[in-house]
Amino acid sequence: MTEEIKVTDHQWERDVRIAKVKKMKSMGVIPYAQSFDKKDLISDIIKDYDTKEHRDINDIIPTPVMQVQTAGRVMLHRSHGKLAFAKLLDSTNQIQLMFHRENCKLITHEGIVSTLNDGSEEGMTAYKFMEKMIDVGDFIGVRGEVFKTHKGELTIFVSEFKFLSKAIRPLPEKFHGLQDQEELYRKRYLDLTMNPETYKRFLLKSKLYQTLRAFYTQEGFTEIQTNILGNSASGAAAKPFVTHHNDYDTDVYLRIAFETGLKKATVWRFEKVFEIGQDFRNEGSDPTHVQEFTQTEHYAVYRNYEDNMKFTEKMFDYMFEKLGISKKVNVKDKEGNSKEVDFTTPRTRIDFTQGILENCGIDITKYTMDDADQLRADIKAKGIEFEWIHKMGTTTLIDHLYKKVLRPKIIGPAFIYNYPVIMQPLARVSDTHANIVEQFQLLVNGREICKAYSELVDPIFQQENFDKQAEAAAKGDEEATASDDDFVTAMEYGMPPQSGFGMGIERLLAILTEQDNLRDVILFPLMKPETKDTTEHNEEIQKK
Repeated sequence: MTEEIKVTDHQWERDVRIAKVKKMKSMGVIPYAQSFDKKDLISDIIKDYDTKEHRDINDIIPTPVMQVQTAGRVMLHRSHGKLAFAKLLDSTNQIQLMFHRENCKLITHEGIVSTLNDGSEEGMTAYKFMEKMIDVGDFIGVRGEVFKTHKGELTIFVSEFKFLSKAIRPLPEKFHGLQDQEELYRKRYLDLTMNPETYKRFLLKSKLYQTLRAFYTQEGFTEIQTNILGNSASGAAAKPFVTHHNDYDTDVYLRIAFETGLKKATVWRFEKVFEIGQDFRNEGSDPTHVQEFTQTEHYAVYRNYEDNMKFTEKMFDYMFEKLGISKKVNVKDKEGNSKEVDFTTPRTRIDFTQGILENCGIDITKYTMDDADQLRADIKAKGIEFEWIHKMGTTTLIDHLYKKVLRPKIIGPAFIYNYPVIMQPLARVSDTHANIVEQFQLLVNGREICKAYSELVDPIFQQENFDKQAEAAAKGDEEATASDDDFVTAMEYGMPPQSGFGMGIERLLAILTEQDNLRDVILFPLMKPETKDTTEHNEEIQKK
């Protein structure tokens, strides 16, 4: 905002800025430029010029040298007579700009000018244009010479600049502006602009993707893409999203996992495959659950779940090294209690079935898919209750029992293994225990980061498991795993022994960056539509 315009109401300021857009056009300045040849990142300017010898500013003003050419968003703007200062922010850093009334020119589409025709007799100088027409939030490109002020601040003396894009809404105040959590999620672009830590978090997320891909490539894996829309929602125990395919006139499902697609690829000659992408599960929201999330899954033939445990440890060692972050991380549990977790390998191992037995006295290995009523009664007899218990099938009851009596007590990182066969219809049954599947999860202070197991490759047994899950679904269990006939058919052609792995990227990143809510590591999380009365909704978001 210029010194002449004192705006307190944001709508008024928006109107003032729109008027400036019209004024620019009348003077022949394009308020939304086509492009700018940005030759230097601000971080590179700082790196290259911070320790160099610089000319004195009094020598620069009459004869500036075009040392740098950069662009970014104006984050501070103030003028003092013959001098004006600004802060310019780009994707890498921020630097100070200085303009001088006697040596300042504007780059337009018609050329470089010192004065613009604004309808007055004397016209508007380029310096006055900078004073009156540029606001905080605007994008500009600059050319000039680098020096240090008498306070030692690295600064670009701008002798030529180009107006690139007008912000007609003012940015939030730096210290009192964007603080409402819901607004941070809805207007992440402002969060990224005003809060450096948020920007760094999403840069780390991008680097995490690159690191995972580099690791898989190093280990000989091939990245493939599986379909998002399918005729069944299989591969996990979750309620799917349903949509309608108009051309086929049939309902289809958004995938809840990559599993069946990736495993079918192993029938078709691929031996090591992985995918990083989106899954969708139509379930409830809380700080550790969202309906759309990013997963990485991999499958390696001729390996078992024990091999996968070692591979997972190797993956995490690689990630921590390449990301350059400490292996000691503070992680909050479901109740908000923070514990220091050390990711140094090897991991602790905890028996799932034995752990539940020791903590509540229920031996979950003795229950079948038909024993939901008995298990429900036994759980209640122990004084244990959880929401929707009356609608759950056996597998969902066991899962919620684990989350109630065992998971809260594990700090980790720990591998939880030895799961009941009825809980994982896609996992291989142990050769030594007919009621146990070869599966593990990595748990960190109550947060499940990944799941992996030796894969079931027996098509007859696979179909039987699907049939049992279908019975549970018919009885009202919305999270029962759906059958997939095409997957079973592919398996009948011969599927090699293998072990698979799935990990939620947002859950991992939330832990590594010490965030309490998955929405804080999702760039644009889905939100409820805004309403006039958002008080109740704001309170709900704060809780989540």
